[in-house]
Amino acid sequence: MKICFLMYPWEEVKKLDSTLRLIHECVKRGHLVGMTTPERLGIRDSVTMANCQIFDRGQKVSASMSSFYKNAVKSWKNVPMAGYDAVFMRANPPMDPLVLNFLDSIKDDVFVMNAVKGLREANNKIYTAAYYDPDHELIPTTHVSKDVDYLKQIIEESDQEQMIMKPLDGFGGRGVIIIEKSASKNIKSLLDFYVNNSRPGEKSQYVILQEYVPGAEKGDVRVLMLNGEPIASIRRVPSSGDVRSNVSAGGSVQKYKLTKEEVQFCRKIGEKLVRDGLYFTGLDIINGKLIEVNVMSPGALTEYNMLNKTRIQIPIIDFIEKTVLEKNLARKRKSDMDSMLEG
Repeated sequence: MKICFLMYPWEEVKKLDSTLRLIHECVKRGHLVGMTTPERLGIRDSVTMANCQIFDRGQKVSASMSSFYKNAVKSWKNVPMAGYDAVFMRANPPMDPLVLNFLDSIKDDVFVMNAVKGLREANNKIYTAAYYDPDHELIPTTHVSKDVDYLKQIIEESDQEQMIMKPLDGFGGRGVIIIEKSASKNIKSLLDFYVNNSRPGEKSQYVILQEYVPGAEKGDVRVLMLNGEPIASIRRVPSSGDVRSNVSAGGSVQKYKLTKEEVQFCRKIGEKLVRDGLYFTGLDIINGKLIEVNVMSPGALTEYNMLNKTRIQIPIIDFIEKTVLEKNLARKRKSDMDSMLEG
């Protein structure tokens, strides 16, 4: 199998990075593995190309992630993206919409995980906020806007003392804060900053206001979903004095097993994810409510592996191999039929 990881630069990969585990598993299996970044995509003679780092298939692959990262042999090559069997999206949000246009040109020839349609719909938090749930059984009451006066009105009319506010396209817990009605004199100024000043050069940006879910101060549960099924879960606990439970924001992790009710909850969400071509995602759940769906580069593989003494990257790569095989067999059947009809 030939697989390309569309990701952040190799130099920015961290010791506990989930993407490193996924790449390592593919290289270890002997696949042709390439890495590229959104900035290295381009068009040459009407063909979508990318300048990729290609791992040497003949090299010895260390079991140590740090040794693999340090010593992996790879070289730069400009190659057609349609030459790969699979492209695994691992870039950090926010998504440059032009990247999806490049992927549009190869999606019929290459298995893209996650699918271009799903990435287009779900690469920011509107996907979760717009989930149809009139009785709020699955997601907390959520508002999205960049109208400061409207957002202020929502806060004032809320029955709760606290609400969560975060940037629409943030990730890793960046910019997540608690809004308190008791600090009403500061709310307008805070909204002005988030909407109008947090991204230099842009006039305004959307923010999310979300009902504060009881128990949020104790952290959340990160669930990894593969083809509509929960395959891993951990509890993420905020550091003292912080509302964010993201590990990248200083949170810690604990072993966690989903209840039967939580498994059914995840499967219900999973049905929509699969319909949208979102085969590998991360769900953030607090007290039975879906807070976010992560579709770009969901993490927590490493933490789950350490807590459970396993390698959850194995079924993930198994799924890609199986999907690619089925796609190739279907293509061969069509080709064989064409030959039969011509004969």
